[in-house]
This record gives sequence, C-alpha cells and structure tokens, in this order.
Amino acid sequence: MRKMLKICCSLLLLSLLSGQFNANPGLKVRITQKGLEYAKEVGLEILKQNMEKERFPDLTGHEKFGLGNVKYNISGIHVTAVELPSASISLLPGSGIKLVIGNASLTIDMNWNIRTWMFKDSGRSTVHISNVFVTAIFSTPRDNTSPTSISLTSCRTTSGDIDIKLNGKSGFLHNFFIKYLKKPIHRSLVTNSCPNIRAGIHLIDEDLQSLNVVMPIDDLAEVDYSLSSLPAVFQPFIDLDLKGTVFPAGNYTGSPYVVAPFTVTDQRDSMLFLAFSEYFFQTSSFAYYTAGAFNMTIAEETCSYFNISTEIFGSIIPEVAKYSVTPYPVMLKLMATEIPVISLEQDSFTVEIRGSMEVLAVLPDSTTQSLFTMNVAANSSISLNVFDQKLMGSLCLNRLQFSLAHSNVGFFEISLLDNILSYILQTEVIPSANAKLSKGFPLPNLANVTLTRPHITIAQGHILISTDVHYKH
Repeated sequence: MRKMLKICCSLLLLSLLSGQFNANPGLKVRITQKGLEYAKEVGLEILKQNMEKERFPDLTGHEKFGLGNVKYNISGIHVTAVELPSASISLLPGSGIKLVIGNASLTIDMNWNIRTWMFKDSGRSTVHISNVFVTAIFSTPRDNTSPTSISLTSCRTTSGDIDIKLNGKSGFLHNFFIKYLKKPIHRSLVTNSCPNIRAGIHLIDEDLQSLNVVMPIDDLAEVDYSLSSLPAVFQPFIDLDLKGTVFPAGNYTGSPYVVAPFTVTDQRDSMLFLAFSEYFFQTSSFAYYTAGAFNMTIAEETCSYFNISTEIFGSIIPEVAKYSVTPYPVMLKLMATEIPVISLEQDSFTVEIRGSMEVLAVLPDSTTQSLFTMNVAANSSISLNVFDQKLMGSLCLNRLQFSLAHSNVGFFEISLLDNILSYILQTEVIPSANAKLSKGFPLPNLANVTLTRPHITIAQGHILISTDVHYKH
C-alpha cells in the first residue's frame, strides 16, 4: 500500500517542502484528474504485485471456548491472488485526496495450528477474503506551521466474507476450526490496514521532507523549486506554486526582479501542466549575467571558420590598415554590459542583449593593443523543447545593431563592419550559446516519473508545458 500511496503523493506533493512563503510563484504546477487517475491505476498494479511478494507476520493468540481457550497459530501467510475491481480517487476542494478501494478480494495460503485441552490439530489452508473496502483521505497542511507535508486524516477498512478451506478436513472439526480461525484473520485485516497506511504516509512524508529542492543547473547556477504557498485543491485539479527562482551557484542573495501574478488556463487534456513565468527566465538571465556567462573571447586559435587579423579588418577599414601596418592576429572580447532582458509574448520568446565588443591586436610578445570598441545590441528568439526531463533552448539571431564606442585608430563608419561582425556572431557566438542552452534546465524532480509527449505553448508572461507522465517501477 505504501508504494501506491507514494505515487499519488509524489504527484500531489511535487517538491513539497517547508520554506518561506511568498505571494506569487515563478513556477505553477497543475495536476489534473487525469493525472490522478493514472497514479491510481499504476498504484493499484504495484499494490497487487507487492502484496503477492510480501511475507506477513504470524498470528498467535486464543479465543474462548466453553470452559477453556482455543489457542491458535497462523504462519506462512502468503497472498496468492489480489483482485481490485473497483477503485476511485477524487479531489476534495480545500482539503486533499480521497482514495476508495471497493469490493476487493484476496486469496491467501497459510499454515494453521489449533490446540484445546481436548485435542489439537494443524494443517494447510486456503483463505478467500471478499468484499473488502478501504476508504482513506489524506491532506496537505492548511498553514505553514505544520511539521508535516502530508497526513492521513481519515481511514476505514471493512471486510465482508471470509471463506476458509482446510486441506483434508471435513465435518464437525472442519466447522469448529474455521470458526476460530476466521476471527483473528478478520480482526487483523480491519485493525492493521489503516495503521499500516498511516505508517506508510509517515515514511512518505519523511522522504518528501528530505528532498533537495535546490537543484544544480550547471557549475554557474542553481534553481529553487521549493513551495511558495500552500497547495490549492479544486474539484478538477491541484495547483502547486513553486518559487522557481534561479540563483548564481552558492549565492542565494535576492533577485532584482519581482514575481508578477499570472494564471494558467483551465485545461484538462493532459496529466500535468508546468507553467514557467517570465520571472523564472529573468532570474536565470540575472544569475548567468552575474556569473559572467555572457562574456566571451574569440581569438585566432579558437575561431572555427577563418583566421581574423588586422589585415582582414584593414581591408575593410583604411584607418586600421594605417594604424597597424604589420598584420597581427586579432582578439575579440565580448561582454554583456546589462542584464539581458527576457520577454514572453504570445508565441514569442525573445531576449535582448546589450554589450560591448572590443577588437584587440595580439602582438608578437603576446600582449594586446586595443584598436576600437563597439556597442552591440542583439535581439534573439529562443525556441524551446523538453528532452530527458530538461527544458532546453535554441537561440536564433533576429537583429544586430553596432555603434562605435571608442577608437584608437580614428573615427570610421561602423556600418562597414556589419557583414563581417554579423558573420562572426552567427558562426562563433550563437553556436557557443546554443551548446550551453542544449544542456537544459532540470525540471522539478518527479521520482521515477518521466514526461511523455510534452507540448510547449508560449503565452503572455509565461510558457506552459502540457504533458502526460509515465511511472517506471
């Protein structure tokens, strides 16, 4: 039963941990009824498999019989078949989840031993228990003072018929033994089911509390997926609000951005929805800007397509040819001068980068001499996809603008360099950026759950990933 509940709770309590609660999330997670139905089906199958593998403790005790007692011992209890024809899982608005297993049946093999002051006997038997009903309600805390993430608030188990067949027994002794074996079996089933579920819930809660919700993206940045507000349970879905803040690695200082509220449209055709707000990408931009990820040096030995030199620049700009008569290799130093600006519009994800490009001549003694510095404004589009549980991006350059910031070779028309600089950015900078983006952002950890057929929609102020899931056990 524990593993079945763990699947439901893993979906219900995705990355659910205690923490500082904020008003608006950077990431919204929505679990639909379709997702809970899938969790139920997978959970029931795992429950059946685990029950058939499990070995149960012996039952030992006594029942009153006339002037004495009937002492019994039931051992070697082994479930050989489980039938769960009716089960439902439903959302209780403002409360939690209700799980109902109805009309379940079990077939059990066991050894038995009975003793009275008059006689004793033992043997092997087959037990069929039918009309078993389990109703459990588990919920999340209503405020952030609770030490637990999930609790069992209500549980009830009832069992109907117990049919026992004693191998080789018949007549009076058969009926006598069955009468005194039914009671402990029924009592054990009814009294132990809910405590076992509660113990399982406690273990699940310990697992959830120990989850590390600050996940490394790479050596430069980390993302915080802890809860920003309490889960909201509605009739058709559960909403979880996560912080969704990206920090420079090991540096959890505040972000300069404020989370803007946003809403997710009511869709129910997928099991799970992940909505990343513009804030998530803004904090990513800030983290990588702080870490210097937007700075890059292009030198002769690293240039993939041609050797850049003062001779090439001098053939385009006479001032460079006059300043540097002897051809020298050229080094380009690119630096972001402002935090790149992220914008999410309907069907459009753009990033605006403002920076500088310094062109330096590399002298024979390996020192450098600055030729000129340009201001650069680049507008790019980002396309997104999900692969291997990561959100990946690909950059496409839309527009470039250059202006001369400083020159040691004298004034010249910067437009003369548009073609060669655009070519260098397209062949060197963009591929390097895409290589980094292809490593992806890790999505919230779902513990053995993989996303299937994810679809990405870019909306005003957020992107939405709609997906089904597959649980591998």
